[in-house]
Amino acid sequence: MIEYIIKPLQGCGNIMFGQTIQELTSILGEAEEIDHLDTDDDMTTVVLHYWEDGLSVFFEGTAKNVISCFETDHPDSTLFGKKVFELKKDEIISLMQENGYKELEVEEEEGETRLTFEDGLIDFFYDEEELLAVNWGVIIDEDGEIIND
Repeated sequence: MIEYIIKPLQGCGNIMFGQTIQELTSILGEAEEIDHLDTDDDMTTVVLHYWEDGLSVFFEGTAKNVISCFETDHPDSTLFGKKVFELKKDEIISLMQENGYKELEVEEEEGETRLTFEDGLIDFFYDEEELLAVNWGVIIDEDGEIIND
């Protein structure tokens, strides 16, 4: 079962960054769709989509593929105890700052806004004031190890 708890730099509920595909599927079962993405570097990127659950899980690495990123649009998702999809942009900014994340970058393009907190490796995608998706992750090296700055 998915716990829709967004944990910046840690994971999603009881699923942690750095876990393998086998560990994820033992928790969530088989994905509805699997994508293999081509990247500019030698890294392999695999995405497991759980469309009905509103969750996509990204795996990276060459020696070992591990969870590097989550993306959700599930309405019950929480961040620091708040239902994130009920929050407006200014409320997200305040919530992140109250929890120690300060490196905000705002990018606007064709009516959509992306709020990025670089220090939390988390993006919030808005259409006007409606939150569409949250994407958060960590940086993985080619051996499948999490890089901590």
